[in-house]
Amino acid sequence: MVTLPVSLHGGPLSVDTVNDRQYAQISVIFFKAERVSGKITIFAESALGCKCYAMKQRFYKYEGAGNDFVVIDGRTGGFIPGRERVAFLCDRRRGIGADGLMTLQRSVEMDCSMRYYNADGSPGEMCGNGARCFALFAEHLGIGGETKYFDATDGMHTARIRRAKNRTGEIELGMINVSEIRSGKGWWFLNTGVPHYVEFTEELDGVDVKGLGRMIRHDTARFPQGTNVNFAEIAGEGEIRMRTYERGVENETLACGTGATAAAIITNYALQHETTKYRITVPGGELHVGFSHEPGTQTYTDIRLTGPARRVFKGVFETDNF
Repeated sequence: MVTLPVSLHGGPLSVDTVNDRQYAQISVIFFKAERVSGKITIFAESALGCKCYAMKQRFYKYEGAGNDFVVIDGRTGGFIPGRERVAFLCDRRRGIGADGLMTLQRSVEMDCSMRYYNADGSPGEMCGNGARCFALFAEHLGIGGETKYFDATDGMHTARIRRAKNRTGEIELGMINVSEIRSGKGWWFLNTGVPHYVEFTEELDGVDVKGLGRMIRHDTARFPQGTNVNFAEIAGEGEIRMRTYERGVENETLACGTGATAAAIITNYALQHETTKYRITVPGGELHVGFSHEPGTQTYTDIRLTGPARRVFKGVFETDNF
């Protein structure tokens, strides 16, 4: 056990016993030292009394309806999420394993800022399940009030903590408005923060999600930037079953929040014109989507995605190992 000769509350702290907020304070000390010296490892060697050629980075593992994420408090600026590093961290055999990685950053105008990276290391605009986990992470760090205000690459979001107890919570996330829907023979396309293709099926369990999903995802003639691919089965009024092939993960995932939002909107737009609240069953659990819609238009506003979020575990990795 290494003891830090730093007093935050009247005594020395060990890396095995500091809580999350104390860890954040220590990280700030390290960050300030890096700004002064240019090399954070020099400070680490001096403060810890040992030779440290790489810093230890604390991380947290969260999941929402089976969609799992590595989450890092990036307010100190010490973690650099390069594409190769993120891909290694998300690798389920060589790293921690996740569908994506998020960093929490400082924001001048809002409570905080969310940056999302896909499992292949590429930057992502938005992730619905990830954003709910991000909001619970902010709650665990004591950031913001009952409603969190944060920005992501796709714009500003709010997230209301409907319920939070220990490691778990239920989060209601505000999504960006939708104003344009494209369609073809048996398919629809829209952007709910990231691009989504939606196709209805009567036999969801028999769909080759990985095979068909990969083919459609790479159909750059129709979708130049690629797309997430959702197969939806209507289970009743306001009831949908769904499976998703996720761009950036390049595989089927247990849940997709932006995909559930897309499936709900398209079900209203194409089939159930009077229904504005949906329950979406995915392999990893259950999500709820509600919205307002101006009849006869493609405009959807006040879109809310509600579902579970949970901190699974936390740990530390050595930065030179990834």
